[in-house]
Amino acid sequence: MSAQGVGASVLRKEDDHLMRGRGQFVADLRLSGMKDVAFVRSPLAHARIRGIDIPAQYRGDVFTADDLTGVKPIRAVSGLKGFKVSEQHSLASGKVRHVGELVAMCLAATRAEAEDIAASVRLDLDELPAVHDMLAGRAPGAPLLHESWGDNVFLETNIEVNIESALNAPIKVTREISTARQCMAPIEGRGVVVHWDSRLEQLIVYSATQMPHIVRTGLSECLGLDHGQIRVISPDVGGGFGYKGILLSEEVALCWLAMHCGHPVRWIEDRREHLTGSANCREHHYRITGYADRDGRLLGIDCEATVDSGAYSSYPFSACLEAAQVASILPGTYDFPSYRCKTYSVATNKCPILPYRGVARTGVCFALELMLDALAREVGMEPHEFRLKNLVRPEKMPFNNITNKHFDSGDYPEALRRAIAEIDLPGIRARQKRGESDGRLIGIGMAVYCEQAAHGTSVYAGWGIPMVPGFEQATARVTPDGGLEEPAGFSASTSPRSAWCTAIPRTRPTPPAPGVRAAW
Repeated sequence: MSAQGVGASVLRKEDDHLMRGRGQFVADLRLSGMKDVAFVRSPLAHARIRGIDIPAQYRGDVFTADDLTGVKPIRAVSGLKGFKVSEQHSLASGKVRHVGELVAMCLAATRAEAEDIAASVRLDLDELPAVHDMLAGRAPGAPLLHESWGDNVFLETNIEVNIESALNAPIKVTREISTARQCMAPIEGRGVVVHWDSRLEQLIVYSATQMPHIVRTGLSECLGLDHGQIRVISPDVGGGFGYKGILLSEEVALCWLAMHCGHPVRWIEDRREHLTGSANCREHHYRITGYADRDGRLLGIDCEATVDSGAYSSYPFSACLEAAQVASILPGTYDFPSYRCKTYSVATNKCPILPYRGVARTGVCFALELMLDALAREVGMEPHEFRLKNLVRPEKMPFNNITNKHFDSGDYPEALRRAIAEIDLPGIRARQKRGESDGRLIGIGMAVYCEQAAHGTSVYAGWGIPMVPGFEQATARVTPDGGLEEPAGFSASTSPRSAWCTAIPRTRPTPPAPGVRAAW
């Protein structure tokens, strides 16, 4: 451990207030007059909504899609050719497409009372056949989630480089591999507190989000408000990992409610909601073939990958992110001449997926490294020797792999050799031959990868998604001689963890339609 620079042991500066019990999470906020929200959620995966029965005594406290006049559905639009756009209403309209989808919003003085109201609401649903298997969802005649599409595929992608030259290789191995859907579980669930500041004529949104700029842009699109009329504040966040990197239907619904009821409103996700109705990730299926010569040289990879994207593409762009990553990062740090990968992002009657930490990387490593092990066995080589023969050589650095991923430096073979030496692979092989005294079977697995990270605005723009992905800040210096002045009628903010334009026009939002509950 060095004393300075990379590897130095340094004290963390950001934890002092947390260690002293001074952290402030969304659920800690207590605003004057605040009320709580609970949602009526769909118990069915796919159904048409025939009616919503609200007890007479609660009709002023329960809101459905018909009440949210002027609110547009969430649309995650991409410039990628062939991408199909889903429309996700903040409260379901017409039909529900996954268990846990929001159908009605209930308001009360406490969460317990709001849940009691939600329990009294009755849904009249006409159940439809559900798409629960992504491969079946691709098949002709499968039930359609979004009828206007004509199929259930958000997007197909295809990368092909010189694959014909590998097809006659002497060694050919094919595998079919699946990974299970995952539900991430941060210590803090999602949560939103919203109030309408009538003096500033501005929405103040406290949200457990990783990407306040994205939330603000999405809210602006759905609510028809200028960016400057929306301030998104991300207080302390208890774990994110991508789970808190999308716009929520709950955020849209609560913003509308705060604008129309005249007091702050709050929703705090509970674990049941989290496990049944929120976003998941990483349900992949691979049909993958590897080609090699008898000396252990990898000649090509041919893969068809399907990703279960769920019912909607979460804003700003979630449905196709994993599949697009599969195609581009599957070759990893290996140097070979032929490649083909076709991917399908399939809509199913499950909650949407999102870009969970290491987007697609776990599935890709699982599929590729199992394939390399199988090829090594077929060739008759130790798995690590097969890898050493095919990892990019240090003398080739900087290196662009077959999908043009740029590696600026690195000695991957040496890293693998050191790992093999540290774990004493010959000793493990000897133990396997002898057998364990208690009858256990022991094994060894290995994987080599290099993770890409820190995507900036240019990367997202290349995917057809113009957005600011994180906290990109700027500093304005005001000189004594009046070098920078605040325009008349504008106000400014320097809050470091909020998405708020520094210049905010004070214009009144469009008033609600006649008959809609409102209190400005």
